[in-house]
Amino acid sequence: MIQYAEGTWGPNAYRMLFGGGLFNSYDQHPGIAVTRACITSTAAGAYQFLGSTWSSLQKDLKLPDFSPVSQDKATVELIRRKGALPDILSGRIADAIYKCRKVWASFPGAGYGQGERPVTDLLRFYVQAGGQLLTT
Repeated sequence: MIQYAEGTWGPNAYRMLFGGGLFNSYDQHPGIAVTRACITSTAAGAYQFLGSTWSSLQKDLKLPDFSPVSQDKATVELIRRKGALPDILSGRIADAIYKCRKVWASFPGAGYGQGERPVTDLLRFYVQAGGQLLTT
């Protein structure tokens, strides 16, 4: 769902640069600044990690590279740091989205001016991808 929100969903998700270009090596975060629609960003990978965010996570988690496995582990850590992991595990996905809204610019309420996706779209994609929502 994060990949869908960030516009990276697809076969090249883990190699995606901000703006849609691709990088070739998983050895390290590419650190390429891309300008698109007056926004410059070093975001890269399936979850669009900024270079500075990745450097911190890589050090903290002792990640060896920018591979898909490392990107997934770092994403889980970001979700955990926002206190949203229990929400995801319990199917409270809208609550998790709210808690993580300042991590991903495309989440509703992020406030970065980069095109936020409505929570209804994110939840619909989550369910279509096989996720289950908590029903009361």
